[in-house]
Amino acid sequence: MKLYRPATVLVGVLFVLLGGLARLGDTDQVYEDSTRVTAHGTIGQKIQYGDSAVTVTRMRFAKTFLADENDDKPIETDGIFVAVEYEAYRGTKDPGSNEVTLTADDGNVYESVAENTSSGIMFPQPGFTESGAFLFEVNTNDLKGLTFKLRTTQFFTGVPARDIAVDLAIPNDEVAKQLVDKAADQYVLPERSTRVDS
Repeated sequence: MKLYRPATVLVGVLFVLLGGLARLGDTDQVYEDSTRVTAHGTIGQKIQYGDSAVTVTRMRFAKTFLADENDDKPIETDGIFVAVEYEAYRGTKDPGSNEVTLTADDGNVYESVAENTSSGIMFPQPGFTESGAFLFEVNTNDLKGLTFKLRTTQFFTGVPARDIAVDLAIPNDEVAKQLVDKAADQYVLPERSTRVDS
């Protein structure tokens, strides 16, 4: 009988550890962390991200998109494509990994749909700025209050997690309808480019 007691205790400890890991994997639990710091801004505003910075330079609506200018078949949607163009400046400290989403007023969350883009901003080497874009497929009835969010996903740095929330300036359904009506027929996803920061 005594031989089974250490094994029983070991199995119990294993279940406790697995429960803790499952809780860390639950993004709702992670995002409710009171130590997270969110910097808010608008289009065109340079937002600090540690000693790095992110600027959403432009938002565009499109009915179709091309992954690059060499494609001959545009990708279509029953909703609308929302392109968010950005510049990311890298400071001296490693900004860590992140993921980006669009969130609407009612809480719906949209992830980037373009296959040749990452799920987060890839910061360049220190002293450089990278330009790029993310593309989201969004329901046309869900555009009010769209916010571009960048969330830090590197949790074990000992530094409070930094997040960014950029208001895309769609205050109501009327403005949303105007943007959809004026949407470009096609959007070509630009390639990421890097330059020395001036």
